[in-house]
Amino acid sequence: MKTSREYTAFIYREDDGFVSLCPEFDVASQGETVEEARSNLAEALELFLQTASDNEIKERYKPETYISKMEVSIG
Repeated sequence: MKTSREYTAFIYREDDGFVSLCPEFDVASQGETVEEARSNLAEALELFLQTASDNEIKERYKPETYISKMEVSIG
């Protein structure tokens, strides 16, 4: 029986495409569109979770991940 969990997808434009990153496991992918980058990331994460050892999953998993804007003084 399959289960599902929710993870973070951080997606940003790079050159002519988009890079996607799941910071909880440091798994990344890319695509030509935001939707493709997200879909490719989901596939990469599923493959990682299916093939990695329980120990590797436990070591790489960062359950507290925050994405936030911050103000920085320059000059």
